Amino acid sequence: MAEGVFQSLTRPSDKPGHPLVAKIDSCGTGAYHIGDGPDSRTMSTLADNGISTYRHQARKFQTKDFTEFDYILAMDDDNLEHLRRLRSREVKKLGEEEGGKSLGKVMLFGEFGGKKRKGGRGEEVQDPYYGARDGFEIAYAQSVKFSKAFLEMLEEGLL
Repeated sequence: MAEGVFQSLTRPSDKPGHPLVAKIDSCGTGAYHIGDGPDSRTMSTLADNGISTYRHQARKFQTKDFTEFDYILAMDDDNLEHLRRLRSREVKKLGEEEGGKSLGKVMLFGEFGGKKRKGGRGEEVQDPYYGARDGFEIAYAQSVKFSKAFLEMLEEGLL
């Protein structure tokens, strides 16, 4: 859902794409749904909010993603820690100086516009998959809020 929202903000169908955003993709840290399309509740939530052209096929995160993307945004703490461990291994392979500069930054999506939690960490996006429709609406609202804040920081050169 977050990918669909971010695409709608940076690549509107009636305008050229955002000059600071070359590539957008989403994936999971597990292989649970590889090859599947988005959940029907995701698609209906996006459609209810005017996003009807989003297409996606699930894939698992790969270490090459660290070199293909400048920013890797995790939805929750578990995935954030998993991605940080993977990145640390890649930094060690490349060497601290090279790896630290050449690999994408791993951050929590909710650091951008989200509420701060105890300990100062940003907000998590709760996985709505096992819940009711309102979870998808909450995830949509978070995706819009965090995407706009991330894009604003990117435009201001703060990242």
